[in-house]
Amino acid sequence: MKSSLLCLFSAAFFSIIACAQKDTTIEEANTTIDHEVVVEEQEIIWGMTFLPDGSMLITKKNGEILHFKDGNKQQLTGGPEVYVRGQGGLLDIILHPNYEENGWIYMSYASSEGEGDGGNTAIARAKLSGTQFTDLEVLYKATPNTTRGQHFGSRMVFDKDGYLYFSIGDRGNRDENPQDITRDAGKIYRINDDGSIPQDNPFVGQSNAKEAIYSYGHRNPQGMILHPDTGEVWVHEHGPQGGDEINIIKKGENYGWPVVTYGENYGGGAISDQTSNPEMEDPIYQWTPSIAPSGFAIVTSDKYPTLKGNLLVGALKFRYLEHVVLDGESVERREKLLEDIGRVRDVKQAPDGTVYVSVEDLGIVKLVEKEVEKTQE
Repeated sequence: MKSSLLCLFSAAFFSIIACAQKDTTIEEANTTIDHEVVVEEQEIIWGMTFLPDGSMLITKKNGEILHFKDGNKQQLTGGPEVYVRGQGGLLDIILHPNYEENGWIYMSYASSEGEGDGGNTAIARAKLSGTQFTDLEVLYKATPNTTRGQHFGSRMVFDKDGYLYFSIGDRGNRDENPQDITRDAGKIYRINDDGSIPQDNPFVGQSNAKEAIYSYGHRNPQGMILHPDTGEVWVHEHGPQGGDEINIIKKGENYGWPVVTYGENYGGGAISDQTSNPEMEDPIYQWTPSIAPSGFAIVTSDKYPTLKGNLLVGALKFRYLEHVVLDGESVERREKLLEDIGRVRDVKQAPDGTVYVSVEDLGIVKLVEKEVEKTQE
């Protein structure tokens, strides 16, 4: 990982923050962020997106897709066939940037398509006609299938040039997949909106390479955003026991997993003796202990002045929403929001500026910012 500073390392327990990173112990919130339940749902809501009329499309991990409009939930038909196992199922959903002209809706999901038992991550697109999806096309299907139930990824985002980025986790095969560009998994991918491969992708023309790969050395990215100012793709990803990361994605770069990591094996024991390597990219931030991040948003809305310009990250492990205060590309401080609300799975800012959060065993809530009352001594 590229760094000009010598970073501290503990082989026994990776609890030391890199010296290039400010100590940002989690704080109680300085603002009052409340919530209102919008969609009641006991199943896991993995992803959500917003149609031009303000209604929502919602993916449930069990394979169902819902249309939520005017307080009513309508189950849709014609979606992809989903392989549900462990962390796998129906995952993310987004609209094409020109949705109002072309009608394309993109979904990521675990699929058993292809040879071999089990499944792997796939990307598809379809159009919505009434309550039914039509014109379903599979754009990318990772191989090989495996019955392992972990690390499917998978978030998606379009950049300002119309390229589709998506993540696939290492599928629990850390020693083979993430560092090998001839293998799927443990990667960030970039494709054209029709599934074809951009000819300026970094590994186009390399022998046996998966040419959709844009960066590699990732563990399990479950958050992906487009920075509104820089146009860069930011991801966060799960570490093992420690070492969750925020990374800014650069063309062709290696993000280190599992050669470098701040995490350790579950149950203890070092994975690597390196937290930095000059041939690999450093994260801009890492969490130790892990918060198990899922869902990612950067707030641009005037509805939340205390959040504007900063990141929101779901903390599956600790059951809160994390407010990550930025200073450029550095993390200045962190705050807990919605403490003990439940396992936060997704965070999205709607086109009207409202921030919505999906919470397992609860549904979808919207954030409401209230002024903090100050008392005089």
